[in-house]
Amino acid sequence: MNDEERRAARPVRFADPARNAAYWARIDAIVDQAPPLSDEQRATLRTIFSTVTIPRTGEAA
Repeated sequence: MNDEERRAARPVRFADPARNAAYWARIDAIVDQAPPLSDEQRATLRTIFSTVTIPRTGEAA
């Protein structure tokens, strides 16, 4: 997914398009100032946000 597709898929935070665009511009500016993540940091985040499936009581694992 390229940047344009990623930005188009963002949730709408505000009904007013100008306010919504300003919100995402602030987010982009914050992200642009952050240092890049290391491979270890990326792996940790993937683990944290991965889907965990827990069987319900009485279901086979």
